[in-house]
Amino acid sequence: MDPLVASELAKLDDDIPFRARENHVHSTWAKTFLSRPELYFQPESLPEIEKIVRLAHTCRRRITTTGCGHSPSSLTCTSSWLVNLDKYNRILSVDTEKGIVVMQSGIRLYALCEELEKHGLAMPNLGSINEQSIAGAISTGTHGSSLRHGLMSEDILSLRITVADGSTRFCSPSEDPSLFRASLLSLGALGIITEVTFRAVPEFTLRWQQTIDTDVKMLSSWDRDLWTQTEFVRVWWYPYTRRAVVWTAEKTDDPLLDPPVSYYDRALGYYVYHNILYLSQFAPRILPWIEWFVFGMQYGFANGTTTRAIQPSRKALLMNCLYSQFVNEWAIPLEKGPEALRRLSSWLNQLPASDPEYVEHGIPFSAEGLYVHAPVEVRVSNTSPSNPKAQVPNTRAFLDPTAVDSPTLYLNATLYRPYHTDPPCRERYYEAFEWLMRDLGGKPHWAKNFETDGAEIEGMYGDDLRRWREVRDAVDPDGLFVGAWHRRYVLEKGTVLPLEEAGVREEKSKTGGVLFEGVVGR
Repeated sequence: MDPLVASELAKLDDDIPFRARENHVHSTWAKTFLSRPELYFQPESLPEIEKIVRLAHTCRRRITTTGCGHSPSSLTCTSSWLVNLDKYNRILSVDTEKGIVVMQSGIRLYALCEELEKHGLAMPNLGSINEQSIAGAISTGTHGSSLRHGLMSEDILSLRITVADGSTRFCSPSEDPSLFRASLLSLGALGIITEVTFRAVPEFTLRWQQTIDTDVKMLSSWDRDLWTQTEFVRVWWYPYTRRAVVWTAEKTDDPLLDPPVSYYDRALGYYVYHNILYLSQFAPRILPWIEWFVFGMQYGFANGTTTRAIQPSRKALLMNCLYSQFVNEWAIPLEKGPEALRRLSSWLNQLPASDPEYVEHGIPFSAEGLYVHAPVEVRVSNTSPSNPKAQVPNTRAFLDPTAVDSPTLYLNATLYRPYHTDPPCRERYYEAFEWLMRDLGGKPHWAKNFETDGAEIEGMYGDDLRRWREVRDAVDPDGLFVGAWHRRYVLEKGTVLPLEEAGVREEKSKTGGVLFEGVVGR
């Protein structure tokens, strides 16, 4: 341990543990980024967390907080102190009558769902995975796919957050509302969220079905009933085959019914897909064939093929992320979805003007020789007044990327990294995809692999970003909780903060990801 840290620790006359570990290697779930923090912590109590924060400030160290590391970006990378909250994960109280649950912030969503089920409760909405901690899901703007729900944070009633001076502050829509709005999508830059009060609902079962058909049929129903036919709807769009899987789910009291499982759905399909994706790294032009083959083996080759099941919500709403991947996801107004998909299809498939599905894409980059992975995940969220559950304006997160006055569409361009190797199409594909998203008035999902710079982010958020900065600067004036990622995207240009961590080097690691190295103070 560094002599200064050891010296300051020795001065403290308390019996609060200081569970510091050296030689820890932190990586994102996808192994896209790695870092070696000086010290790694897994605190088990609030006094421990407050002690870590006070010591970090005294010793001029930066603090980064992480859970499962599912974000494929460098947001949780640090060479300073890394705090993991996996052992700070207890349910503190449950009011089954009102559905109000108070919990420590490190609890993973899968564990939270299991605990809620014991009390006859459930989360109102889930994203595609349940590995994140509740704090991580809140801090990055996690969403599901439903016009009847917004971001997961819409069900947060109050928070406690430990800020840079080591104190823990309470905030809610009525008490310290500015801190509440900033913390609902904090990006880890305000402090450590330590306690969450959440509104659950009675547990429920979902009857779901997924149907394969042409993307033309999916697009033609867009303004009719595609997104309103059931409470939960999501789509996977396959650009080369020009087909789509439409998944719908509605609440039911019917008995559970497991989904059918073929031989391909097990290990065989997993490894077949993984290996042919790896082969495509050397022969990208086979990717359209891979899409056709894997799509057909998984969902069926015939249009109209339908699969059904009845499952608890905590299972039905999830999907398997499969392999290491880059993820570039943007939020655009829902009504611009058909235009986005048609323009992207014309560009990716290099459709001639004679094709009946051709539209002028306007993307100023060539797609010649470019082949990408599929599918594109298509989901919706709604924080607008048309959603009865929507938060009133003064509790909307300052950095909420969803549309204010209309429902929002999320488009997720995933690129797999078979055996942790980067796909050769990434730079060109994401350059064009982001150009199109910006052209349609989009904003990037904070936790993903976007390249849009801070000046563009400032233009997207305007006064909301400035108000978020004001709150952030008030609770952390020295930059104890900010680093290179924040500097690139959300911090105001100008004076560097005293404890801000700057990136000094990024290089490829042996596992294929980027190894981040930083330094605190300059």
